[in-house]
Amino acid sequence: MIENLKPYPEIKDSGLSWLGEIPAHWDIKRNGSLFQQRNAVGEPDWPILEVSLRTGVRIREFGSSKRKQAMSDKAKYKCAAKGDYVYNMMRMWQGAAGIAPVDGLVSPAYVVAKPLPHANPAYFASLFRTDDYLAEIDAFSRGIVKDRNRLYWDQFKQISTPCPPTEEQNAIARFLAWATNRLDRAIGAKRRIIALLQEQKQAIIHRAVTRGLDPSVPLKDSEIPWLGEIPEHWEVRRLRRVVKRIDQGVSPLATGFLAEGNSWGVLKSGCVNRGIFRETEHKQLSQSFKINSSIVVKPGDVLISRACGSPSLVGSVGRVGQLHYNLILSDKTFRPTFCESVDIGFMVLAMNSSYYRRQVEQAISGAEGMANNLPLSSLRDFSLAIPPLNEAKAIACSIEKSLAGTNAVIARNEHEIILLREYRTRLIADVVTGKLDVRQVAARLPEEIEPQDASERGDGIEELGLDGDEETELP
Repeated sequence: MIENLKPYPEIKDSGLSWLGEIPAHWDIKRNGSLFQQRNAVGEPDWPILEVSLRTGVRIREFGSSKRKQAMSDKAKYKCAAKGDYVYNMMRMWQGAAGIAPVDGLVSPAYVVAKPLPHANPAYFASLFRTDDYLAEIDAFSRGIVKDRNRLYWDQFKQISTPCPPTEEQNAIARFLAWATNRLDRAIGAKRRIIALLQEQKQAIIHRAVTRGLDPSVPLKDSEIPWLGEIPEHWEVRRLRRVVKRIDQGVSPLATGFLAEGNSWGVLKSGCVNRGIFRETEHKQLSQSFKINSSIVVKPGDVLISRACGSPSLVGSVGRVGQLHYNLILSDKTFRPTFCESVDIGFMVLAMNSSYYRRQVEQAISGAEGMANNLPLSSLRDFSLAIPPLNEAKAIACSIEKSLAGTNAVIARNEHEIILLREYRTRLIADVVTGKLDVRQVAARLPEEIEPQDASERGDGIEELGLDGDEETELP
C-alpha cells in the first residue's frame, strides 16, 4: 500500500519557502492557534518525565547510577497532561520533543504545549521532527551561539505550520503509526540477523585470540579464571606493558553538524562500535577552536570508547581507516599507541573478544560514581593473552580472511537498515507536508495500531552506534 501512494489532486502555494505547495484544502496556521501554553506547577504525586532525542517524552527512571536524582522540591516542576506536546527549549532545534505518555511533571527548562481540540498532537509531533521544520525552528530560536539556541514559547507560537482538517490529521497519524511499525519490524529483523552474525564472529575471534590457529599446540593455565587455558608459549601481559602511551582528547563546544571543507570535528563517544570505527560520528568545531596536533586522528589509529550512554558500548575498540574529515579525539575516547613487540591487528581482535569484554564490565561496575565510564587506571591493568609477534600477525591475517564473508553480510544488512531509515524519514516528511495522499489507505486501517514488541524495534542507540551523551536530556 505504501508503494501506491499518489500526490493530492489539487494543490496550492503555501506561501512558505521551506514548505512549497500543499493540498488545496489545507490551511496555514500559527502554532499559537493550535496549542496553548501550560504553565501549571505542583502535582507532587505525578511521575517525572524527561525528553530524549531518540525516543521523545518518557517516564524518568530512578534508582540507577546513571540517572540524576530528582529535585527535592517538585513545586518547581511543570505539569504536563497526557497528550501534551513537550519540548526542551535548548534542544528543540535538534528534535528534543515529544508527546507526554501520561500525566507527569517536567523540568522548568521544558515548554509544555497543550493541543487545542482541532489539533492532533501525533500529526504535529511528526511534522515538527522533519528536517525542514527543524530548520524553521532553528531560525526562530534565539541564543548567543548556535548550539545553545533556545526556542521560547513566544517564538514557537509564531511559527507558521501546515494544518490539514482534523479528520485528516487523525488519518495521517494512523497511517504513520502503521507504516513506521512495518518499517521498524523490517529493521528489527535485520538487527537480529546482525546480532546472530556478531555472536558467530565473537566465537571465532575468542577461539583465535585465546588458543591460536593450531589445535594441537600444548596449553597451560593462564591463572586467570575468565581466560582459562592458553598456548604454553604465549604470555599474559597487562595492557600497560604493551603500550607506549594512551592519549585522551578534549571536550570543546561543538555543533550538531558534520565538519565541512577545511573545518574540524571532534569525535563522539559512539565513534567506535563493536570493532567498527564510524568517522561520521562527530560534531563540527567552531572556526576559532585551536587544534592541538597531538590529538589529531590519523588513519591506522586504534580508538577505545571511554564513556557512552550505552554500557554495552563502553570499552568498544576500533581502528581508523581512510578519513574524509579533519577530526580530533574527544575526552570520551582513548587512543593507545602500541609497542613494536605486538601486532596491532591482533590487539584490536583481542580487545573485541569476550574475555576483554568481561574486564570492561567489571571495571564499569566498580567505578564508583562513574557509571558508563571506563577508568584509565582499570584499562591499563587489563590482562591480555599475547602470542609471539609473527604468530600474532598470522592470526590477525587468518581471522580477517575467514570473517570477510560474515563482515560483508553484516555490512550489507547495516546498509539496508540505513536505506530503510532514510525511506522512513522521507515517507514521514512527504506525508505530513502534503506531498502524498494517504486518506484512502488510512481509511482501510484499524483505528488502533498493534503496539510493537520491544524486540522488534529498529532504532536502538546501541545498534546504531549513536552518541550516548545525546541520548537523553535531563533537567
